[in-house]
Amino acid sequence: MTQTIPATASNIALPTLVALYRTMCRIRAFEDAAEAASKGGVAAFGQAAAGTAQVRGPLHLSTGQEAVPAGVCAHLKPADYLTSTHRGHGHTLAKGADLAGMMHELFGRASGFCGGRGGSMHIADFSVGMLGANGVVAAGIPIAVGAAQSIKIRKQDAIAVTFFGDGAINRGPFAESLNWAAAFKLPILFVCEDNQWSATTKTGPMSAGEGAAARARAHGIPAEMVDGNDAWAVHEAAKQLIADIRAGKGPRLLHAKTYRFKGHVSVDPASYRDPAELQAALGNDPFLIARRQMLAGGMNDAAIDAILAEARQEVEAALASAAAAPWPELEAAYTQIQDTGAGQWL
Repeated sequence: MTQTIPATASNIALPTLVALYRTMCRIRAFEDAAEAASKGGVAAFGQAAAGTAQVRGPLHLSTGQEAVPAGVCAHLKPADYLTSTHRGHGHTLAKGADLAGMMHELFGRASGFCGGRGGSMHIADFSVGMLGANGVVAAGIPIAVGAAQSIKIRKQDAIAVTFFGDGAINRGPFAESLNWAAAFKLPILFVCEDNQWSATTKTGPMSAGEGAAARARAHGIPAEMVDGNDAWAVHEAAKQLIADIRAGKGPRLLHAKTYRFKGHVSVDPASYRDPAELQAALGNDPFLIARRQMLAGGMNDAAIDAILAEARQEVEAALASAAAAPWPELEAAYTQIQDTGAGQWL
């Protein structure tokens, strides 16, 4: 069943909800700014590249999905490991990574997390346990399983969490990872961030069965479904699942149904999508749900608006510092590389 939490003050801890909303605001503000900075950054969907773009290459936005990383990552510790998707900015921020450092990485600057090498699709910040976003669909899942295996072998007080989209459940690494995690009773939470679209194709018609939760249960892994647009509901569902994992009960899966408001990449107008579907999704914006809940809890509109305004100011400062940051030195191109071992370039 899908877990839903009514928007009433009686069952919502307002300080916790405000903290979740603050995380959501930082993600939304970052995505909006990155989208604007990427205009002309790639030639795709009939649009030409322009030399004025500050963010180059494909940029995959998670606008509309903010409640999922906010609700899940609120329960994670710095020692916990995380893997993400090609749409990983929100997960990275929610895990505690520095916002400015990530903006510097998107700008390709030497001061970015990966020295400007990773860009948007390969964000990583080991200092907070963020093992990396990944440009290959489903590729982050077995990496997280490997991290969970290492946690168990080393007897660490930690867990691993992997975020993946609904399209990833139709790829082999998902089934293999479920089997391995269940067989070895690993401390890992699988989070299916179901935005209903696999790139430019609707996921439902090409997915057999009842979805991620049913496939997890088939491997003996307990699974829960939740309204992925309700940050409080995600928070409460993840809290119990993560508590079970930390108690040594093995892997768990959370299937969060949400929606991405933007196209597959920032330059994608998503003309293949029914406009009525998008309008319906916008009416169920995670920000609207959280606002109703906060108002019911006694906050006023001005206080709520101030949280988003503060996030946008933080992002504006990050944009300015990224634009002023130095580019990588030419010599950096010859470091952190792999060759054939034969002593010559191919």
